[in-house]
Amino acid sequence: MKTPFAVVVVLLLMVAALAASLVLYPSLPSRMPTHWNLHGQVDGWSDKSWGAFLVPVIMTVFVFFIVAGQWISPLNFKVEPFRDSFNYLLVIAAALVAYLHGVMLWAALHPDADVGRWLMVGIFVFFAWLGNLLGKTRRNFWVGIRTPWTLASERVWIATHRKGAWIISGTGLVGAVAAWLGVSPAACLVLLVIGLLIPVVYSFWLSKKLEREPQS
Repeated sequence: MKTPFAVVVVLLLMVAALAASLVLYPSLPSRMPTHWNLHGQVDGWSDKSWGAFLVPVIMTVFVFFIVAGQWISPLNFKVEPFRDSFNYLLVIAAALVAYLHGVMLWAALHPDADVGRWLMVGIFVFFAWLGNLLGKTRRNFWVGIRTPWTLASERVWIATHRKGAWIISGTGLVGAVAAWLGVSPAACLVLLVIGLLIPVVYSFWLSKKLEREPQS
């Protein structure tokens, strides 16, 4: 995804989130739900003057990284070699944030709605979508499976991300279906943690395996 197009997409998402907040603001309760526990129950609240507009502000961060990611990256970790994928990943992240903003507004207007289920579905779809692009990333400081072992070795980074792409995408798809069918958010979260930990463990194992290989 080219940089100008990515910037436009994120700005449109930001404007849509802001417009939704402005339109619904008079109908929103004075306190908005902003956090849910492992059982999908609200356990955090915010004044609507803050909660209704926080997400559009946060989304400016994605625009900043799309525009300035190459410039602020260290010399050996530039994003330009995978610029299109980098931009796409940030657009996906911005889309997730916009989706969560919509769910938060919905929860504020419908206190009895099963919001935990929709939160889990959106998060798992995000990881399924994200995993599809991980194999195209190169070592950088911003996105990817950033462990000490992947950052130390290009070979470990590439191998981990190729395997991780399948694992995380599969976890995302299975988790989205499970959440849609009504599996508890806690169980879905356990699945997500396992899916994210497997590539981390693999990167450690591969790094140690390569250390034992004879050096040419």
